[in-house]
Amino acid sequence: MRGIAIREELTDQWKKHGVQENREYEILTAEISKATFDLTPGNHKKLKGLKRENLRDHMTDLELIFSMLGEASTTQITKVEHPEGFIANKAVAVRGGGVAGIARKKLEQETGQKVVSKINYVQVPQKKLPTKPSPVRI
Repeated sequence: MRGIAIREELTDQWKKHGVQENREYEILTAEISKATFDLTPGNHKKLKGLKRENLRDHMTDLELIFSMLGEASTTQITKVEHPEGFIANKAVAVRGGGVAGIARKKLEQETGQKVVSKINYVQVPQKKLPTKPSPVRI
């Protein structure tokens, strides 16, 4: 739910700052993804074996978190700098995605594991998915 809200806030900011065409939204989203994951949404979908499905529905938790970080960072930079038009917003999208890309690379360095994976969240049997820890009773 929060991922949807973060995405909507970003698109609202783009609209306020002169991004109008659907194709421009797609390009800006791809720029965030490239800066975050070093691959476009189309290549990310191919990696997961998707065709027309929604990529976000099939991302792992970490992939979603880094996507949200890239979008939230882009939103925050946009609110502070007020870029106007597609070209200026594209530069901000690269920078916002870069924030998430730096964080992703740092996590990969710390864990020795890649964040982006072929794992398709929808296809993982539910009993193999991590569960929420039980609340601690005091």
